[in-house]
Amino acid sequence: MKTLLHRRPAIDARGWTAPPRPRIGHRGIVAFLVLALAGGLFVSVPPPNVSADALSDAYAQQKQLEKQIAAQKARIAALNASQASLSRKLSTTKATLGSVVEDLTSVRTDIVSMTVEVASAQGAVDELVATVAQLDDQLAQLEAQEQAKAAELTARKAMLAERIRTAYDTDRTSLLETLLSSSDFTDVLSDVGYHLDFADQDKALADQIVRDQQVLAVLHGNTELTRTQADLMRQAADEQAAALARQLTDLKDAKAELAKLQKQYQALLAAQQAQYEQLAANKTKLQSQLSAMLKAEKKLQAIIDKLVLQALQSGGIPSQYSGSLHWPMSGVITQPFGCTGFYLEPPLGSCAHFHRGIDIATDFGTPIHAAGAGKVIYVGKAPYDPAYIVIIAHSKALWTGYWHVRPNIPVHVGQFVNTGAVIAYEGCTGWCTGPHLHWAVNLNGTYVNPRLFL
Repeated sequence: MKTLLHRRPAIDARGWTAPPRPRIGHRGIVAFLVLALAGGLFVSVPPPNVSADALSDAYAQQKQLEKQIAAQKARIAALNASQASLSRKLSTTKATLGSVVEDLTSVRTDIVSMTVEVASAQGAVDELVATVAQLDDQLAQLEAQEQAKAAELTARKAMLAERIRTAYDTDRTSLLETLLSSSDFTDVLSDVGYHLDFADQDKALADQIVRDQQVLAVLHGNTELTRTQADLMRQAADEQAAALARQLTDLKDAKAELAKLQKQYQALLAAQQAQYEQLAANKTKLQSQLSAMLKAEKKLQAIIDKLVLQALQSGGIPSQYSGSLHWPMSGVITQPFGCTGFYLEPPLGSCAHFHRGIDIATDFGTPIHAAGAGKVIYVGKAPYDPAYIVIIAHSKALWTGYWHVRPNIPVHVGQFVNTGAVIAYEGCTGWCTGPHLHWAVNLNGTYVNPRLFL
């Protein structure tokens, strides 16, 4: 049987004593050494019933971080949804301004609303950037805290190792050397259990090391959690800033396009008002002119009916039109189809003045496209109006007319055109108050609302 060695109490430079004490049990010493010398590899986190203040603080810090991160993720999700909605609105408005606008007031209201939303998005992006900076500061503090705790743990481990060395007989192989050189770690621990007693200070130091390892593990987790969140927030801030830059560009373009259309619309209205005032001063002359327009319109209708019949007989147009029509050009609608207060329009039905098409205004010289596939049956001046027009027959019963175009018409009678082909350019020929296109659709000899075929 191995004999327990006795020695006088040792006093180290720190004034700690290690008086002899009863031997620690075999299993207790094995478990204790594994925890103290193996670097805490077998310590689970969180440990049960650990009451150290530092560990409690670390866990409280972890819960606070998790709550903070959850709130930040919810804010990012809400901001993503808001930005996506704003981008869709801007895209829709941009598409509207690039096609045919009927209500400039509505578009202007939408742009004002989106301007407010963009300003709010700018504030949200600024807040994200500030949050990232705060997270970076928080991360630096956590890293410093973790490094300090790691240094403290290293110092305590070194202190315990030194006390274990000095506590063992100097004429025997040191405990650390024995542990490191042994082929059977369990047998060595059993042997040490017979030959080594620990002082109360040593056990307290070892216990503190175990707690330090637990605290350090939680602190490291908090640091990594903050680092990951900072990276995510930084990425979100970059993405939102890029989205905001695109939105600002789209909003600027939309405002510029709206201003252009408003200018065109106001100029056309002013010209119409001036002409209206001149006509209103001589109502007798106006009534005579409107009567002449009605007679000329019937004459034009007879000519077109004859040309449609000829096109049908010679081939090139179907008996029925299958499909829909498209807007012939983009711009702002200055006068819709139907009853109107503009005196230059002749009467129809119960309306004293009826507009038989849709007026679209944009830049002078803008290309005009065929609203549908068909055969060109008329090109030139109208018989009752010095306006240049183009008439396209799409079937036996359907044709479209394009009024006030410039004289340099790129198509000719008898030519077959596809949908979207350039057939004329916006002008202001004939009885015109400003550059615009009067687009008309005629079905079975009657002018109908073009919107029914879009």
